Parts: sequence; structure tokens; C-alpha cells
Amino acid sequence: MIISIGMRTDIINYYTPWLLKRIEEEYAYSRNPYYPELVYKVSLKPEDIDTMIMCSKNYRPILPYLPQIKKKYPLYCHYTITAYDKDMEPFVPSIDESINTLIELSSILGKKCIAWRYDPILLTNKYTIEYHLKTFEYICSKINNHIDRCIFSFVEMFPRFQTYLPDIIPLKDIDKLAIVKGLGVIAKKYGIHIQICGSNDDYTEYGVHRSGCVTLDILSKANNLNFKHLKHNGIRKGCHCIEQKSIGAYNTCLNGCRYCYANKKPYECRANYKKHDPNSPLILGHIQPSDKIIEGKVNHYRLNNNQRLDV
Repeated sequence: MIISIGMRTDIINYYTPWLLKRIEEEYAYSRNPYYPELVYKVSLKPEDIDTMIMCSKNYRPILPYLPQIKKKYPLYCHYTITAYDKDMEPFVPSIDESINTLIELSSILGKKCIAWRYDPILLTNKYTIEYHLKTFEYICSKINNHIDRCIFSFVEMFPRFQTYLPDIIPLKDIDKLAIVKGLGVIAKKYGIHIQICGSNDDYTEYGVHRSGCVTLDILSKANNLNFKHLKHNGIRKGCHCIEQKSIGAYNTCLNGCRYCYANKKPYECRANYKKHDPNSPLILGHIQPSDKIIEGKVNHYRLNNNQRLDV
């Protein structure tokens, strides 16, 4: 089973104590976002976890605990560092702070276990194509020896952007092509494998690979694992990832990113955060008498009795 830590909210940045408790007790509850009365019990037993995928914009809170966690689970980390300032990502650390944290993360896990996410790419009068390419190169120059690959994507235009992101400039095909070409040239300069996420467009002629962000091939090479040959059905349109199980909840992230897809009502996030109990199996609130708890199914993707090849 592939577990995703951070797809619905930035667990690492704001809920590390909760995650550590869940790892200790080896299970978590995950409430169905569409049918709230359904709660899934997700196993975190080491024998049930093929790889744990972490996604965050700030790994600083969990750094001291990672040496022990990586003894328990194979890990692969997605670290998002973008070009945006506080006007777009109010509570995300600065670029330089994030770079320093990523370098520390790499020293603990090794570069093969870290993907740098530069996404989503969006345009405003401030965040121009030139601005993106200049910032992208700066980050590349600092972290190129500390990451496995770079993953980028273009922003999806949600109706709520009319309220929360009125200054966004819709991306045209010519804009996307200019960005892709620029990123491809810069990534090649610094020896970085770069790929696009959530797209079926073919940009391979510009040095940009088309692949899932979480594939069994990537996870195999990162942690010396032996996986079955399975089809990757993806999570959404244009996605080429292997199936993952998420824990966490929407509308609970405090990063405040104006382009966020997971927080449809940003003003609710801080109110929801007050309902968080680090000792609860749920990231938000507690189990209610009307809840129906369902034992989550465990699908194994690894071969060789779920062992690492180097053990």
C-alpha cells in the first residue's frame, strides 16, 4: 500500500505531532470528504506500507524524527518550493529557508528520495514568465545536487479564483510552451531530471519528461525496492501515478496559498484547526456515535515478501 501524507493538507508543516502519534499507534482514521459519516481505518503497520509518500512546503518540523521514521518505512518526499512571495503563499517559509531545509532533508534521506515540486505555475503582472525562469534557475543552482528530480505543473483555473485570485492571467498555449522550453534548458544546465505533472501534452523534445509523480519505478529506485508490474491508473485527468491512500482532511491547511485546490473555503481553515486534537486518530475532531468505521483494504505492490532488495 502506498500512503500519501500531505495530499489533502500540509500535515508535515502543521500536524507533525499528530502524525508521530499515528505512526506510533500504527493506524489513522480518514473521514470520507464526500460522505462524512464514513470513516476509514488506514493501517500504518510497517508490513502494510510499501512506501510512505510525504508532501510538504516545510519539512523543518519533522527533520529530527526522520531517522527513526525511515527505519520503519521506505520514504519518498515531495518538497514544494516555488517562486511566490507572501502575497501568494502567506505562511510558507521563504525560498532560502526552504532551500536550507531541503538540503538538510537530503542529508538525512539521500537525494534519491526527494522530488522538488515547482508548482503550480501561474502568471500575474508580478509573476511573469521571466520571473519564473529567473527564480527557477536560482533554486536549481542551490539544490541540484540534493534532489532526485523536479516536477512542475500548470495551475488549474478554478471558479473561486475570481474571489481569491482575481489578478491571475490565464495561461495561453504560447505561454506554456515558453515556460516549458525555458525550464527544460535550465534543468539540463544543472543536470536535473525534469517532468510535467497532470498533463498529456508531449514536451520531450524540450527535455521535459512525461511521467507520473509517484510511480513504482521511481519508488523502486529510491529505496531499492522490488515492485510488481502494475498499471498506473492515476488520481485525476492527466495523472499517471500509482494509486495511493491519503490521510488528512481538506480545509485544514494553514499555509494560506491563494491558488490551493484542497482548501475550497480558506477562511474555515483556522477555525477547523481549533478542532484538531493531536491525540485523536482523526486529524480533525473525534469519532462520533453516528460514524461508520470501515476497515481499509491493504493492497501490496511489492514483491519478495515485502522486503527491500538491500536487506
